[in-house]
Amino acid sequence: MKFKLLLAFSFWMLLVAVSCNKDDITFDAPSQQLSFSRDTVFCDTVYHQVRSETYVVKVYNNEDKDVLIPRINLEKGSASLYRINVDGKPGYDFKDVPLRKKDSMYIFVEIAPEATGPQAIAEDKIMFNSGAGQQHVTLFSVVQDAEFFIQTPTNPNVITSNTTWNKNKAKIIYGDLTINPNIILDIQPGTKVYFHTNSGMKVSTGATLNINGALNDEVILRGDRNDLDHDTLPKNWNSIRMEANSNLNMNFARLFGGTRGLDLKQNTANISNSFIHTFFEYGIYAVGSTVTAKNLVMNNCGESCIGIFRGGNHSYTHATIANYSRTMGSLNRNGITAANEWKNAAGTTEQGALQRLDIRNSIVYSDRDNSVNFEQTPGQQFEFLIQNSVIKYSGVPEAGFPFDNNVRVIQSIKNEDPQFLNYFAAKMNLRVKTASPARGKGNVTVAGTVPLDIVNVSRTTNPTLGAYQ
Repeated sequence: MKFKLLLAFSFWMLLVAVSCNKDDITFDAPSQQLSFSRDTVFCDTVYHQVRSETYVVKVYNNEDKDVLIPRINLEKGSASLYRINVDGKPGYDFKDVPLRKKDSMYIFVEIAPEATGPQAIAEDKIMFNSGAGQQHVTLFSVVQDAEFFIQTPTNPNVITSNTTWNKNKAKIIYGDLTINPNIILDIQPGTKVYFHTNSGMKVSTGATLNINGALNDEVILRGDRNDLDHDTLPKNWNSIRMEANSNLNMNFARLFGGTRGLDLKQNTANISNSFIHTFFEYGIYAVGSTVTAKNLVMNNCGESCIGIFRGGNHSYTHATIANYSRTMGSLNRNGITAANEWKNAAGTTEQGALQRLDIRNSIVYSDRDNSVNFEQTPGQQFEFLIQNSVIKYSGVPEAGFPFDNNVRVIQSIKNEDPQFLNYFAAKMNLRVKTASPARGKGNVTVAGTVPLDIVNVSRTTNPTLGAYQ
């Protein structure tokens, strides 16, 4: 018993001694400037009254002595839209902050602003005052006013009357947003639609979704994480799911970053001047549907940019369909997959006639051996035409069709690199270089049906294949 008491007494005496040693540490004023892990914090775009992600700045003391930083504060003080946490303490103004020699500390930054208009810039600075001079780290964020659509057990999140969205407020969707049967949703130029994780949109039977963007004022549909890392990652949201006999008209839109982009089943879709990229499965997943697309740019989809199942009626004119990916390298990554069959949710295989698949004045290419995969079911109609297009082709049976001496393949080019300026999603620029084999190889009559390219450049003479002249 005495031994246990002696042991306990020794422990407490040691603890007191250590505490006394800490109190004896001498902190001096900095004689050198501090260094930082970053000089600017670019916060993710934030929405009205919604707290941002937390960002980190590390502050380094490179001196051979312990220093006491006289003051660390937000330049705008209590009026700032930002809040900081310095070495574990929240606030906006801190005095006499200790930092041991050759050590570092964390400053955590977040913003939860009030919007002052459709879109504004929020700026501030973290100020560091010391004998070594004044330093700062800049804080920067885009702030958007927003309208929220939140699905809950008591709120099914349904649009029940004809509705128009404009760009005055971003649209933030949590869960599924449903457009009721026979209802029209018009989305006007410049509108931004953000989907939270595992969220999406359902367009019911008979309903119509009109996405009406304009040149330099596109409609954006994407995940709600706006930081640059998430611009090139899939599976940030689910899909736009079109129920049977619903309609889609999409012009000048950017759709990216989900699991499937357009999930079509027995629909009619008209798509022009649009970008669809970075989806974990398919950019366009079409079952028994009619799709007409012009000036379409696609890239970076795990299974295939376009998946055509149970036939249908399809036309792609002046499309640039690439599939290059650093994040989904283990997946199939076709440009176009087309099949007569489709396996439904119950696991039953259904079949349908492919009445038409026209690929004209287009580019279908990837870093795979083959960018096109046709799977025809014996006895089923499977009509296709590849005219004046550049195709990555590995032969039969992989591609599913013969290329040479095929009456359905007209004046097309196989296995010649189209020479994109930059095909990776982070800086995606699928224009082609001057020496590209796609230059001037388009059919003039076909080009006349789409006389302006995706950026409104005329292509009526010497048309270049793909969406860009």
